[in-house]
Amino acid sequence: MSRELPPLNALRAFEASARLQSISKAGEELHVTHGAISRQIRALEEHLGLSLFDKDGRGVKLTDAGLRLRDVTSESFERLNGVCAELRRETQERPFVLGCSGSLLARWFIPRLDRLQRELPDLRLQLSASQGELDPRSAEVDATLLFADPPWPSDMQVFELAPERIGPVLSPRYANHGQLRAASVEALYAEPLLHTTSRPQAWPQWAQAQGLAAERLQQGQGFEHLYYLLEAAAAGLGVAIAPQTLVADDLRAVRLVAPWGFVETSGCLALWTRRADPRSERLAHWLTKELAPTPN
Repeated sequence: MSRELPPLNALRAFEASARLQSISKAGEELHVTHGAISRQIRALEEHLGLSLFDKDGRGVKLTDAGLRLRDVTSESFERLNGVCAELRRETQERPFVLGCSGSLLARWFIPRLDRLQRELPDLRLQLSASQGELDPRSAEVDATLLFADPPWPSDMQVFELAPERIGPVLSPRYANHGQLRAASVEALYAEPLLHTTSRPQAWPQWAQAQGLAAERLQQGQGFEHLYYLLEAAAAGLGVAIAPQTLVADDLRAVRLVAPWGFVETSGCLALWTRRADPRSERLAHWLTKELAPTPN
């Protein structure tokens, strides 16, 4: 069925003029000039092939056709306003569900949750942790926070927050801590390295960036999730590899140390969402600020 409706701006100009019985007042309401309203009404009359207003002294009055169109446009715009207000209210009242890994949630997000709630008090955030592979397209979340490599899919809106940096970390409680802190990276050839099945490429990736032979590295105890890996490292069980973001607080507290620093990978921490949402933009802005390097 053909839907050859007149331009929306022309209908808005007509509806306001008809409701207020004044072209000047319509211009004030819509924040445009008297001439702009007049041009929109003329365009609407040309589109319909009839007159909607007649001169009435210094003002105008509606023709019979104008009266008919006024009733329809007034009702239609009123219903549109009502539905839009209802949708905005539902969006504001509905929690914003953010998906992220359990490791990221426990080690980075929760320690900052109080500050987020103070700085974004209108954002009703609900956190959804996953120990498996995250699905940014899941209908159960509004956005997903995860480490990933570009290019980004065209059907998603992706906010790049911070580059991913990884490096070895160990606890001052680790038996070989004293020797390793002053040693070169080659000393890790002799260490059984803690690793995780969720990031098997982390040690080889770091080794390549350091010019080490990845095949000479010794795999020690493995863990299913990054959170357990880092807890094991903090308990002094060995040397682990981790994103700098997830151990930043541990490094400041000297719960962990990073003798050889961190190297940047091809990935980044990003906020993914399926559709445009002002809440996603506000959260992405806040996350970017939180993730910004602290000046020395």
